[in-house]
Amino acid sequence: MVKKLKQNPARFPGAEAIENKGWIKAHRWLLLRRLSQLSILALFLAGPLFGLWIVKGNIASSLTFDILPLSDPYILLQSLAAGFVPTATAFIGAAIVLAAYFFLGGRIYCSWVCPMNIVTDTAGWLRRKLGISGGLGLSLSKQTRYWLLASTLILAAITGTLVWEAVNPVTLLYRGILYGMGLGWLLILAVFLFDLLISKNGWCGHLCPMGAFYSLPALISPVRISAVKREQCNDCMDCFAVCPEKQVIYTPLRGADQGISPVISSPNCTNCGRCIDVCNESVFQFGLQQPFKSKSLSPKKEVTHEST
Repeated sequence: MVKKLKQNPARFPGAEAIENKGWIKAHRWLLLRRLSQLSILALFLAGPLFGLWIVKGNIASSLTFDILPLSDPYILLQSLAAGFVPTATAFIGAAIVLAAYFFLGGRIYCSWVCPMNIVTDTAGWLRRKLGISGGLGLSLSKQTRYWLLASTLILAAITGTLVWEAVNPVTLLYRGILYGMGLGWLLILAVFLFDLLISKNGWCGHLCPMGAFYSLPALISPVRISAVKREQCNDCMDCFAVCPEKQVIYTPLRGADQGISPVISSPNCTNCGRCIDVCNESVFQFGLQQPFKSKSLSPKKEVTHEST
């Protein structure tokens, strides 16, 4: 029998973890993620601002130390759909990036690289602070992002241009930081307000086609978060409160009686580590898992659980 999970509204997620582990340890993975995101931004800014060209190029295509090419495989795919023939270096750079995401988990892009994650995380944090529990009645399927992913490729094929990149908030944010935001800030603000007022984790969790794309290599990624000590769970619900894809947690956490693996095998997990941070009982941890060996439900059969 699955226990009824409840959360005390008078406390905030991770309160016990902060009290027992200390603030730093209760935010360890969050701090490392911010360091990663800001460091990547700093590498791109160092050249134009200070003449220190460690990385040349942009988030779509870059050259590190004039040796290592890196290319965004999603943009490469859009280019191919649009009828462009990328250079061999672009294919090599995309292969390197894909190999890294295959191993580390594709959606680490969302939580460890993408600067929009800072925007949406801030909206989520403010949403909890203000006690906003609902929205404006907008219901979105988790599959919507995959339909939008397909649409970006179809539009590229029809128009012969990278239509999505003209409105991609990530592209606009990088371009704005490097060269000035212009009207791009309006779209960034719209995403922030959407997550704050309309749909919790709405952009990253339901709409972003980049998140959909990078979930694909995560299907066979060996790096996973696992509820290895799920028998110690005290039903505090902190992990559900902070997880941007909370539907991926429930089955591994509560599936012991059904013989379900504690491994969070869903490709929609972003490997952000916040469930590890806020858990006072140390239920979760990172580990290496053998691909395709978990008994967890497939992504389309994930169990969505809402607190009551």
